[in-house]
Parts: sequence; structure tokens; C-alpha cells
Amino acid sequence: MSRIIVQRLIQAAFVIVGASLVVFLLLHYTGGDIVLSMLPDYATDEQRAEYRRKLGLDLPLPAQYANWLTSAARGDFGMSYRNDLPAMELVLERFPATVQLASTALGLALLCAFPLGILAAVRRGSWWDRACMALALVGQSIPGFWLGLMLILVVAVELRWLPVSGREGPEYLILPALTLAAGPLAQFARLVRSSMLEMLGQDFVRTARAKGLRERSVLTGHALRAALLPLVTVIGLELGALLNGSVVVESVFAWPGIGRTLIAGLQQRDIPVVEAGVLLVSVLYIGINLVVDLLYATLDPRVRYR
Repeated sequence: MSRIIVQRLIQAAFVIVGASLVVFLLLHYTGGDIVLSMLPDYATDEQRAEYRRKLGLDLPLPAQYANWLTSAARGDFGMSYRNDLPAMELVLERFPATVQLASTALGLALLCAFPLGILAAVRRGSWWDRACMALALVGQSIPGFWLGLMLILVVAVELRWLPVSGREGPEYLILPALTLAAGPLAQFARLVRSSMLEMLGQDFVRTARAKGLRERSVLTGHALRAALLPLVTVIGLELGALLNGSVVVESVFAWPGIGRTLIAGLQQRDIPVVEAGVLLVSVLYIGINLVVDLLYATLDPRVRYR
């Protein structure tokens, strides 16, 4: 097991470096000169040259990236061009808001998806099954930004039940969490249904029923436990996707998380902040996938790593 962990960590290092390199090149090759957007029009050529030297932008791109990577390895991710504060500090300051939003959305999705998927599998072919799968299809088809705007228009503007934007209390979390949870809920419900249908036809489920166990015990203690293995993979991947995909939702609801910080950094071409944010999200995504892989052996004794 320890060998697998070491191998995954080595692979993760290459992935993180590759992601940071791609973002670095995209930021430098698109959007024009950073200094021109930061200094006023009346700045002289000497002042612009001095500012480039101060930011280290006068060096060739390979040297700039090498300097950034060396500093990042020491825990120094540079200073924000716009705020003159440590870039990683700005990102970590917004990190709890993104985690709160993503974890709430994931919890809502799982809380609704499991009963919907199990009932659809148990009542296969019924109107309940067709209704659940139709709702799941609609949930996966609706874009998050459109759903968020519709919730704002109906719930916040017309009915005035909930606030539109910000993060000042629990009520501010409801609309963005519902918007972010719609896609995962639909995906989880469909997967729970298909996994349960597969497990309900297995011999061990028929044996449990033949022993006279109650149907609830058969469903939860036997079929559902065996159906969890493919679900764990998707749940882990979806949690990482929620952390990444919250960018749009945070922008729609003005939620002060990492996604909104990255959007502002891209608009302002604040390269250190964007690099720090991408690095943090990459580490989280890879870490979640590593935890999911290690959970395989716990949920299914047949799975062993060599």
C-alpha cells in the first residue's frame, strides 16, 4: 500500500507541475502586456521598464517559470500584482467559502440521490422510476449559470424568500448550494439506480431474501453496500469537480470563494494569484482521488493493491 501511495504522489507532482506550466504560458501569451494594463497611460517607457524589472517580467519566460517554480517549492508563491499581498494567502482566505459551498452541495446531492435511486431501482418500470429518471435527465441538461439566474429571478426577486448574493448567513448559502447540487444529484441518482439494479439480480441478494431477512435489511445491508464501490469513485471525482466547477456559481451569486478570486485574477491578469489558485485546486483534486483509491480496499475486500 505504501508503495502505491509513493507512486501516486510522484505522479501527482508531475501533474501539478504540468498544470502550473500550462496556466503560466496561457497567462503570458494571451491578453497583451501586463504592465500596460497596470500602469497609467502617462507612464514613461523608463517607468514601465523599471516596473517589469521589479516584477521579474523582463526575464525570458523559461527563467520566469523556473524562478516561480523554485519559489513555490519553498512555499513562496509570489505577491499579488494588484493587492501587494502574498498570493497564496489571498487564495487560502477564500478557501473556506468554497469548501462550505461544495460540501453543502455534495451533501444535498447525496441526501436526495440515494432514496431517489433506490426507489427507482426497486420499482423498476413504474411511473416513479420514469419520473425520477426524467428529472435526472433534466438536472444533467440544465446549465448551472442558467439555473442560478432562474432561482435568483423567481426565489430572490419575485418571491423575496432568500437573498440574492453574498455570504452573511446560512440563508445566503441555500440558492448557490441548490444550483451547484443539481448536476451531481442527477448523476448520482442515475448511478445509484443502475448499481442497485445490478446488485438486486446477484445470487447473494437472492440468498439473503431466501433466509427470510427483511427487505430493508436486504437493500441496505447487502445490495447497497455492494453498490457503493462504483459510487465512491464518482463521488470523489464529483467533489473535485464541485471545487473546480463552483467558479460559475460563485460568480453568479457573488459568493466570495476561490472561483470568484480566480475569475478576478484572470480579468486583472494577476498571474501569482491565478497560479496559486490553480495549484491549490490541483492538489485538492489529486488528494481526493488518492483517498478514493485507498477506500476501494475498505469497501470491497476483493480489491488489493500490489
